[in-house]
Amino acid sequence: MTILQEFKTFAIKGNAVELAIGIVIGSAFTAITNSLVNDIINPVIGILTGPVDLSEKVLILKAETANLPAISLNYGHFLSTIINFLIIAVVLFLVVRQINRLRL
Repeated sequence: MTILQEFKTFAIKGNAVELAIGIVIGSAFTAITNSLVNDIINPVIGILTGPVDLSEKVLILKAETANLPAISLNYGHFLSTIINFLIIAVVLFLVVRQINRLRL
């Protein structure tokens, strides 16, 4: 069997096609989830926490010199990314939970 025939057999199998469909739908759902988090949930959290922008928080390890830029740990951006991940994970959990309820 040639490599082209093997690839055709692999691509036609149900698992590969289902996986491809899942990836496409996941990409679209990621855009929806990111919009939900950025446009709806984060502004509400911003109202509750005040004008705190974690992404601006840094720890300067070495000051800027004439020849080199400053070296810093951008821990605020990292914390902001973790918070966004947790929000997305909770939203996805709630959506999947509702979908599973509708199946029953």
